[in-house]
Amino acid sequence: MSSKDRVIIFDTTLRDGEQSPGASMTKEEKLRIAKALERLRVDVIEAGFAIASPGDFEAVKAIAESIKDSTVCSLARAVDADIERAAEALANANSGRIHTFIATSPIHMQYKLRMQPDQVVEQAVRAVKKARGLCADVEFSCEDAGRSEIDFLCRIIEAAIDAGARTINIPDTVGYAIPHQYGEMIGQLLARIPNADKAVFSVHCHNDLGLAVANSLAAVVAGARQVECTINGLGERAGNAALEEIVMAIKTRHDLLGVHTNIDTPHILAASRLVSGITGFPVQPNKAIVGANAFAHESGIHQDGVLKHRETYEIMSAQSVGWHTNKMVLGKHSGRNAFRTRLEELGIQLADEAALNAAFARFKALADKKHEIFDEDLQALVSEAQDEEAPEHFRLHSLEVVSKSGALPRAHLLLSVAGCEQEATAEGSGPVDAIFKAIESLAASRANLQLYSVNAITEGSDSQGEVTVRLEKSGRIVNGNGADIDILVASAKAYINALNLMQAGVPKAHPQAADV
Repeated sequence: MSSKDRVIIFDTTLRDGEQSPGASMTKEEKLRIAKALERLRVDVIEAGFAIASPGDFEAVKAIAESIKDSTVCSLARAVDADIERAAEALANANSGRIHTFIATSPIHMQYKLRMQPDQVVEQAVRAVKKARGLCADVEFSCEDAGRSEIDFLCRIIEAAIDAGARTINIPDTVGYAIPHQYGEMIGQLLARIPNADKAVFSVHCHNDLGLAVANSLAAVVAGARQVECTINGLGERAGNAALEEIVMAIKTRHDLLGVHTNIDTPHILAASRLVSGITGFPVQPNKAIVGANAFAHESGIHQDGVLKHRETYEIMSAQSVGWHTNKMVLGKHSGRNAFRTRLEELGIQLADEAALNAAFARFKALADKKHEIFDEDLQALVSEAQDEEAPEHFRLHSLEVVSKSGALPRAHLLLSVAGCEQEATAEGSGPVDAIFKAIESLAASRANLQLYSVNAITEGSDSQGEVTVRLEKSGRIVNGNGADIDILVASAKAYINALNLMQAGVPKAHPQAADV
């Protein structure tokens, strides 16, 4: 196929996805996701908004220095300070891109920017020229293009391309577009803009009406050759177009769409689980491609059809996106080599031999309690081992919980606080409440609990429980995770993990907090 038939996949999980309330990530977490995206062969990784905070700058810089096979991108408003900060963060990138934007809809220009159309065009041109002077690869976005006037879009895009932008993004920022209308707009822009052939046209669709993927595909049919998307559809409000759905739609319906991507699809599931675990946003069971039920069949008619010929009820194979139809055979008698090999098959890369040893020790401890070890168990074990690589201010040593009818539950725990062991006992309205109160009596974080979520990692009464705890303090939000056969222990681990992140983290300002 020619390059004109390839759709560039631009992943913005680390930037737009992180703007979901509660999805803020540490630099280390962003690096883990970036490496998973690189294994997935994502073309462009939007690593963050470099000027938003020192933490965002450091994360973009670290990713730019670590990623070699994907282009690393930083977002920047159409102002000099943003563009200079983005260029600084990308200075050591093997392949870098500055993505600058300005709003183009009448409502945004009037009420947000308070600028006249001529001023907006002038600022856009100045920003693109500034970015091109610092980076060879520049993308320009017309924020709220879905509600912009077509004549003005033609004017500003032509000027941006003349100024040096080589990718032009037409975002449906508020999820307002309908597929046929959005496709027609992309087609008109390509036909009417004289220098359109000098740039790749991109789309970035939000899911407010549940149409982000449909709108993105309609744009591809109309000639767009870059799609901006996120793992699991993560993003502000109702989220973005889901990478896994875009990619598998293009792959499965090549007969109709006639385009392809470079994505190595068997790594999709591993990336999905990693993002879900780090952000604390569970994937719904009926989610396309990566949901637990995506390749499950309960109906007798469906089961019979699949057993006779898989394609009767499956339009793609489970293995093509990273699922494994066979049961895990790892158990307490399995050795280190078998464990390492299975991790490699799942696309899990550990930092060094010490990290492997920590994960293997957890595997052996779990195998003594649980008869069958599944892929999902391994994902949780590795995530916990990687979380422990960071310095811990708080560490759980022991936990005892007493809960009986007619009496308040009581929790007694031994906690290490900055290396000193301390004990605490507390009562609560439930056992989890008692645990959290006991921890707080020692930690004194005064953080607000915003979310407590429990998910069974696998099926069966002996499944590990995976707990997500979201804490907020002074505008900073962190997600803590914990997994254990004992759901109460998992709850304590998750709360303590969140406290450690709160203790070590740098407050992250929301990228939209600053005015253009």
